[in-house]
Amino acid sequence: MAPKWRALADQIAAKIRTGEYAPGEQLPHIRELVEAGAGSKSTVHAAYKALEAEGLVTSSRGHGTVVRPVAPLKRLGIERYDKAKWRDGDQVAFIADRVASGRAYRRNEQTQTVDLVVAPPIVAAAYGLPEGAEVYARARLVKEGERPTHTLTSYYLPEIVEGTRLVDPTPGPAGRGGGFRVLYDAGYEIDHMAEELFTRPATADEAALLQLPSGEWVVELHRSTFTAEDILVEFAIGVHAGSRFAWRYEFPVPDSTANKGRQ
Repeated sequence: MAPKWRALADQIAAKIRTGEYAPGEQLPHIRELVEAGAGSKSTVHAAYKALEAEGLVTSSRGHGTVVRPVAPLKRLGIERYDKAKWRDGDQVAFIADRVASGRAYRRNEQTQTVDLVVAPPIVAAAYGLPEGAEVYARARLVKEGERPTHTLTSYYLPEIVEGTRLVDPTPGPAGRGGGFRVLYDAGYEIDHMAEELFTRPATADEAALLQLPSGEWVVELHRSTFTAEDILVEFAIGVHAGSRFAWRYEFPVPDSTANKGRQ
């Protein structure tokens, strides 16, 4: 059973997410909640501290505890992969999202580990690998300031990335232009990709890593990246805090009937 302060924090967080407590609105003073029977002074104080640590509120002398007026990050769709951003410039995908959202960023807000691992079943299926085959897993944790926003683990065939910066665990993107630029320089220019999105409850480990409030769901992303010759050069799995992103896609509307008429 959750401690009283945690239960109270979850109740207040739910009211923030539903808009009952609006961005910029001051929460009740601690003594008001104590008098209303929400718990002891220490219980309410601990609940407010938890909400502050989770990025939902700010606290200051003279202003009390206020709901943080932070809009979700714009998580771009296909525009975030524009070759002009990473091939000709140095704007990797997570930085493109920050720029589109008008938010600051530091390159070291992405950290990673790189390991040679047995391919998980979904990765082996994507690459058509036999059971027990090994791949490189490049696992990143991305933060905005001190608050995690998402994780992304890219899986690569060893013969494609060995000897490149993609197996270097140094914090930050894999050099100028990031991973796609590394693949490009190695002779694997990305041409098209497929993305699948799922929503689901966070696991206990994900909730701890992403500092999620109790009950928050995540958006899971599966990304397959191909060359023009349909060579799969990256299979990635991302886990995004559901309340911290607003997903946006812009693309030409297909007309399969017109395409058939030209055949």
